[in-house]
Amino acid sequence: MEHLERHPAAARGTTLLSDRPEVARVLRNTYALLSLTILFAAGTAALAVANAWPSPGLVLTLVGYFGLLFAVHKLRNSGWALPAVFALTGFMGYTLGPLLSHTLALPGGAGTIVAALAATGATFVGLSAYVLTTRRDFSFMGGFLFAGLVIAIVLALVAYFFTLPALALAVSALVALLSVGLILFETSRIVNGGETNYVLATVGLFVSAFNLFTSLLHLFGIGGND
Repeated sequence: MEHLERHPAAARGTTLLSDRPEVARVLRNTYALLSLTILFAAGTAALAVANAWPSPGLVLTLVGYFGLLFAVHKLRNSGWALPAVFALTGFMGYTLGPLLSHTLALPGGAGTIVAALAATGATFVGLSAYVLTTRRDFSFMGGFLFAGLVIAIVLALVAYFFTLPALALAVSALVALLSVGLILFETSRIVNGGETNYVLATVGLFVSAFNLFTSLLHLFGIGGND
């Protein structure tokens, strides 16, 4: 999950995006790279499902995710930034594979996946369009979102180690709400000039969309099964 302390307050302005070529360039590069990473992660997830790859487990997932996320931040201004981004998103796609396999094995599992995917896509497009149209500044949400992410991680670990399904469901709902806030936050930073590195912008939006999808998958899956 994206670290928020690095974000400065977003700059304010009233000019059109066409009058700010730097912002337009970051937006263009961000959405182009985001599209490629989503396709790459989807392909990796499909391979994981087709070949029944086992779940990497909690420890490997956390080490792989935070390690690759650190690498992306470290290499963000070098030629190795793009390989690091694809390594991170590909790894996340791999971790998604076992979850998809488990969902497909449930009654109505394919419908659950389609519903979660459609809801994620509609939410992401709707929130992005809102920010791009209104150019609202959501930088004030940074501290709240970071605190919420820390709480969500702690609660998720408690639910995992103590096997508390009800708490896990509550965490999924919390992460879904936080992901919505993060999409607004990250997009507004790009639009208002607070984020000028399209590699970091891409990773922030990808992680938010990924977490929203997995959270909805859990919520829809539980809601559709006894």
